[in-house]
Amino acid sequence: MHKSLLLLLFSAMLVSACQQKPSYQESVDFADMAMEEAEEAMPITRQQEVQAPPLSAAHKPEVVKKKIIKDGNIGLRVADLEKTKARVDALLKQYGAYYASENLNNSDWESSYNLNIRIPSSNFEPFIQTIETGNGEILHKEIEARDVTDQFIDLETRLSNKRAYLKRYKALLGQAKTIADILEIEEKVRRLEEEIESTTGRLKYLGDLVNYSTLRLNMYQKKDFKYNPAKRDRFSERIKQSLSKGWFGFMDFLLLLIKMWPLWLIAIPSVYFLKKIRRKKKDASANKK
Repeated sequence: MHKSLLLLLFSAMLVSACQQKPSYQESVDFADMAMEEAEEAMPITRQQEVQAPPLSAAHKPEVVKKKIIKDGNIGLRVADLEKTKARVDALLKQYGAYYASENLNNSDWESSYNLNIRIPSSNFEPFIQTIETGNGEILHKEIEARDVTDQFIDLETRLSNKRAYLKRYKALLGQAKTIADILEIEEKVRRLEEEIESTTGRLKYLGDLVNYSTLRLNMYQKKDFKYNPAKRDRFSERIKQSLSKGWFGFMDFLLLLIKMWPLWLIAIPSVYFLKKIRRKKKDASANKK
């Protein structure tokens, strides 16, 4: 009796203990939570800090080189134009520049050169400084810099995408079986090739503007006014010219009268009838008297 009662009590306690025991997952979660709380409460020393590994070369951000277009406009008044022009010619050889255009204007009041100079962008500022330190008075100076980096990146991205599409279409062209498919793919290939050529040309044009800066240089020299009377022919030559011009004028007048022949056909009968009417009026008035 006592043994049965003890066994029953022992079974009841065992069942109660089993019901209160937490599951494995709950235990793991609880342990993780406790560990996190402990780590947050624990002060972290400098020795305990974990340093992040450095980025490898493949993961370092790419440095984009700026694409800058530089333009300049300078007006210069000089005392000796030819000497200054020779100095500019020497500077072109020194800095690797060249003339895109060269215009000379010569009048009674001044002589001037309008020069359009292309200069390597790395030598643009030194070239201008050398011009400024030379003989001459600077009348105006304008320097402009334009950042076209975004345009370069956009054009290069489009060019890369179009080349990738062109490669795919050429691969599809070899798999096409019907004439309609072949013609359709060939048309798309043609358009892509034209767009690639246009984009490549635009990139080359921008690249040339970036690599070579443009300087418009105007140099002029004032002159002392000199009276230069117009040269005239000899008197005998002028008489010949006058007779010749008079004869041609007379011939032109005769030709003009001939061209007006329809007017003469109308004018002559009209004058005849007017005279006849006036004559009758005079005769009638004479008879009345």
